[in-house]
This record gives sequence, structure tokens and C-alpha cells, in this order.
Amino acid sequence: KPNALIENVVTHTDYRHRGYGTRLLQKAQEIAKEQGCYKAARVTGSKKEETLKFYEKAGFVQGVKTGFIWRQ
Repeated sequence: KPNALIENVVTHTDYRHRGYGTRLLQKAQEIAKEQGCYKAARVTGSKKEETLKFYEKAGFVQGVKTGFIWRQ
């Protein structure tokens, strides 16, 4: 089955805490479901507690897998 990867979710500082990021993630999850994805992964390099809590509140689970990246 296909899966989705959500990257680079950024809200301009002037517009944070207004629900835009949450609605964006909800829409991304909705699209993933419509496309038959069995999961949607959200990867972040942030260590900020506020950011991590934001993703957990949106339904994502932290620390279930280890990710590896290769870049050219």
C-alpha cells in the first residue's frame, strides 16, 4: 500500500497559533486517506518542545522508528 510523507510544514511567525498549521496537516491526512495511504509520516529536525507537542496534538506519534537520510 502507498504511504505519505509530509515535509517542510512552516507557518510564518506572524500567523502562528491561529490554526493554519493544524488545518494544513488535517488536509494532508485527508488527502493521504483518499489516496489509499496506510500511513502518513511527518519528519522534523526540530527539537523544540512546542513543535513536537504540535505534531503530537495533530495525531502523530514520536519515536516509533529511526530515520536515515542520504543527500547528494
